[in-house]
Amino acid sequence: MRSADLISSLGIEVYCPVFKTVRQWSDRKKKVTEPLFKSYIFVFIEEEDRERVFEVPGVVRYLFWLGRPAIVRNVEIAAIRQFLSEDLDTTKPLGYEYNQDLKIVQGALKGHQGKYLYSKKGNLILQIESLGIVIKAEVHQSQVV
Repeated sequence: MRSADLISSLGIEVYCPVFKTVRQWSDRKKKVTEPLFKSYIFVFIEEEDRERVFEVPGVVRYLFWLGRPAIVRNVEIAAIRQFLSEDLDTTKPLGYEYNQDLKIVQGALKGHQGKYLYSKKGNLILQIESLGIVIKAEVHQSQVV
């Protein structure tokens, strides 16, 4: 049983974003589900219940930011959910400089701003500062300014 399922069984609201991908074995290809963020599970929990998640085997610690447990806002969780639910265009973007600020004006991450890191095989790789992590976003260059 997955850690997210075990935490949920404790009555704690949990979100583990997943996506489907094709994996190649020596004799076949198979569609599998993988977590979007390896080793991360989002929990909605009151301060007094924070220690309960450690009842689950494999849960080690909370993610900290500036010495305090990181807080991911509901709007950021909604953006992740929307990102995973939409089929985005993968046309290769051109002409961006490293660390250039880009605002996403269309698509699943509309309204978010990120720093351009690089492009690879038609993907625009942005670091979205409010999430504090790097996500691989497939965004058509017409969706950013």
